[in-house]
Amino acid sequence: MYELNICHLYPDLLNLYGDRGNIISLSKRCQWRDIEVNVQNISIGDTFCYDGYDIIFMGGGQDYEQTILQDDLMNNKRKGIIEAVESGKVFLAICGGFQLLGKYYRTHTGKDIECIGALNLWTHAGETRLIGNLVFQVDFLKTQNHNGYVVGFENHAGKSYLGEGVKPLGKVIKGFGNNGEDGFEGAVYKNTFCTYSHGSLLPKNPALADHLIMLALLNKYPDFQGLAPLDDELENLTRNTLIKRFTE
Repeated sequence: MYELNICHLYPDLLNLYGDRGNIISLSKRCQWRDIEVNVQNISIGDTFCYDGYDIIFMGGGQDYEQTILQDDLMNNKRKGIIEAVESGKVFLAICGGFQLLGKYYRTHTGKDIECIGALNLWTHAGETRLIGNLVFQVDFLKTQNHNGYVVGFENHAGKSYLGEGVKPLGKVIKGFGNNGEDGFEGAVYKNTFCTYSHGSLLPKNPALADHLIMLALLNKYPDFQGLAPLDDELENLTRNTLIKRFTE
């Protein structure tokens, strides 16, 4: 039997707009395939040993929550997070988690707040919030029966920009994406995936959830042959209905 260990970083502080639903989606889609799942919550004061996990998740939080965890993140978990990303661990970061993985966040006053620096990206505070439903197209999700569209909800004041070596997760179809300027959404580096999409992301987009699960199993089991299909009729009906509503 296959087994995956999932780490949820700061679930008590970074859980905007149902981000915990991503953990539930990963767990359920594994369990429905008889893949054993263990989820461990890691927060302030807890030791983060990345090599014990197959998937790491960090959600979004407001500035207040990010301030609370800043010291623990930078002084206790930064090194482990960078090593996890570089080693190819599957990592999903949403909104605030996305920004924190970057190099810095520049405030309205021009002050640069140092972030983890695991990815070559940075964020500047914008004049207005970028809010609304979000649809973007992800190339690696395109198949004969899937257009690669991902649907979610964004609400962020920061504008993120990608540097050399980091690719966008997708192309914006509806919404603002990373900064409302370049037409791109999210970031991909090795097996780390970042996005501004809340709502929550994975229950609405089962193909993306399965992609993360597949990568984690390939990392852990060299003989892994592929995921058994699930009946996603209801999930895809919901997804397609939302996409149609938001884009027409």
